[in-house]
Formats: sequence, C-alpha cells, structure tokens
Amino acid sequence: MAQSETHYTLPTPEFDKPVKVLIVVAPYYKDIADELVAGAKATLEGVGATHEVVEVPGALEVPGAIALAHRMSNFDGYVALGCVIRGETTHYDTVCNDSSHGLTLLGLQGCAIGNGILTVENRDQAVERAEAKGQNKGGGAAEAALHLIALARRWGGPKDDFGFKPSGESYQIA
Repeated sequence: MAQSETHYTLPTPEFDKPVKVLIVVAPYYKDIADELVAGAKATLEGVGATHEVVEVPGALEVPGAIALAHRMSNFDGYVALGCVIRGETTHYDTVCNDSSHGLTLLGLQGCAIGNGILTVENRDQAVERAEAKGQNKGGGAAEAALHLIALARRWGGPKDDFGFKPSGESYQIA
C-alpha cells in the first residue's frame, strides 16, 4: 500500500524575484476542488508567490484554459486542479487521458505546470487525496509548478510563443 511507503520530496525552491501562478480548477466536485485549491494556495503563499484562480467547466477544459493564459498573459506557471471519479461508462478514460495528454503537451512546449487533476475510483479516494491537511495533492501540484518555474529561471530567458501564429498582420486565403 502507498500509505506505508516513504517518498523523497524535493525541498521547496526559493525565489529572488516575484512568482505569479495561475490556478485552473474544474469544480465539478466542488468540495474536493475547494480542498485542492486550498492546498495549492497555501503552498504558493508559503514561498511568497501570487496567484489567481479561474474555474472551467470540467477537466477537459483545464489544458485549454492554461494554453490561453500562456499565450495571452504573463504567468510564470500553472496549477491544474480537478477530480475525475470513475463512473459506469468509458467517459472516465477519455477525460483522464485527454486532460493529462493536453497538460503534457503544454509542458513539453514550455509551460511550467503542476498537474493536480485527481483520477480516482471513488469519492473516498478523492477526499483522502484532496484534503489540504491530508495527502494535499493540490499543494503537491503547486510544488511541482514551482520546481519547474525555478528550472525555467535557472536555464532560460524569455519564453517563446507556441502554437499557430500567422506570419504577419495580413492573411492570405487560397
């Protein structure tokens, strides 16, 4: 069982410049989402990071919202939060796989993202993982984002744009 195993946790990074993080949450299961957000906020505030929270309808919309923010705003990193509980249909698999895949693609394109979208079999598992005073997966996702922000600052300059961009002000239609 995972409860009896010990895990190494990296020390929280420290920052000499302000950090601004967007928390994107799908509050489909509101009580669980609220716990995830509380854990993420506490972690971010613990290092002096500022944050904004936006809600989207479901886990499938989380990557899209992060992509929009990355392209159109000035956040250093992102925390993706939500909960998908297995139901009676294969929709669970679609939502879990597609939201995770979308976040992975964004990460590979340079977004510093902590993925805290829970994918669980039942409500009890979700509650156990979400509680800010328990497993605190929201805080863990915020930690992951902070580590990636620290790496980006260590290695890089300004972030490059990604995605489809017209080459100029005019459009040509064939």
